[in-house]
Amino acid sequence: MRKSIKLGVSAALAVAITATAGFAENIKIAFIDPLSGPFATTGTNGLAEWTFAADELVNKQGGVLGGTNFEVVAFDNKMSGKESLVQLQVAIDQGIRFIAQGNSSGIAGAITEAVNKHNRRNPDDRVLFINYSAVDPALTNDNCNFWHFRFDANADIKMDALTDVMAQDDGIEKVYLIGQDYSFGKAVAAAAVRDLGNKRPDVEIVGNELHPIGKVKDFTPYARKIVASGANAVITGNWGSDMVGLGKAIIDSGFDGPIYTYYAASNGITRTFGADGKGTIRLVAEGAINPPASDRAAAYVEAFEAKYPDHDISQARIANAVEMLAKAIDEAGSADDVVKIAYALEGMEHDSIWGGKLYMRPQDHQMIQNVHIQQHTDDGVTFPLDNSEYGLVVESTVEMAAMDSPTTCKMDKP
Repeated sequence: MRKSIKLGVSAALAVAITATAGFAENIKIAFIDPLSGPFATTGTNGLAEWTFAADELVNKQGGVLGGTNFEVVAFDNKMSGKESLVQLQVAIDQGIRFIAQGNSSGIAGAITEAVNKHNRRNPDDRVLFINYSAVDPALTNDNCNFWHFRFDANADIKMDALTDVMAQDDGIEKVYLIGQDYSFGKAVAAAAVRDLGNKRPDVEIVGNELHPIGKVKDFTPYARKIVASGANAVITGNWGSDMVGLGKAIIDSGFDGPIYTYYAASNGITRTFGADGKGTIRLVAEGAINPPASDRAAAYVEAFEAKYPDHDISQARIANAVEMLAKAIDEAGSADDVVKIAYALEGMEHDSIWGGKLYMRPQDHQMIQNVHIQQHTDDGVTFPLDNSEYGLVVESTVEMAAMDSPTTCKMDKP
């Protein structure tokens, strides 16, 4: 059984997490995500991935600026927007210039607004927001700013790729949409309605509902409505415990069609679905490890699993973010000149360890990259998840997804 890591991080105290000695000259990255509560498993897995990437991809390669190491510092936001802003201020007060967060687009919205205000008021103490997983499209559209960089494909980009695949399946006639009641869940539903309407106007949306985030204990009533609707496909953006509860309830209620997801993997989810998820669970995501893109990628996953046997590489974009941040700091020639670092990131092209090109689009700071549709299976799995025999295997790939997609971002630049 997978063990959980418990970290007691108070609102006013950060715990330095690094595989190397914590010298004062280290370049610190504040990791602000849930390390307690119902979404702690997601947060602690992300922390392990950030810590490993910093050590393996930067520190062991000689660091940046001729020998300076990265150090990841963990802050528990308890999945609270208010607490996130408290922890952000604590990190800034400690002189940390790089903020990493990903769980909850609502929280990401609060952080990017706070960072923007801080940087306007404190031009000599600016910080950058490295968004590695919050995918509400608004963050790189109407709510964009120069200090925010998103390394994940946003919800619209993923839905565009997902519906390209769904549109080719003549067996899909009725679709049920269900998600968490906050900005990201709403964005997923809106994108699904729009894209299915454009690509498959014959498909009927037979359900479109939101549920409270992190509060539903029993998803059976929702699952019964899905089955009763006659849907033969489900789309959900649920993550964490809400993904486990919803997915299990849908499958247990007898639904056997595809369940298209954004985050139905790892953190206990893969093991929970097990054989029941085979042929049913699909996931749209950047990054893929089955099959591994190269010997280097395979060695990276093997080393991570050896160091963190109770965690998985479930967010490949974290490695991309670490490598590109290091590259930007070297190009800027300074870890303190945040403006130069931001300009170095803006428009950067990079070869991902996971294969394919990465391009940080300059007009909105949205990463453009390959997007994959993957299936939960035990066939052809090189690297399973959750200490189980099941993992995610790529079914199809949309290369450099949404490269020319429009953006409403109007960015003020220093």
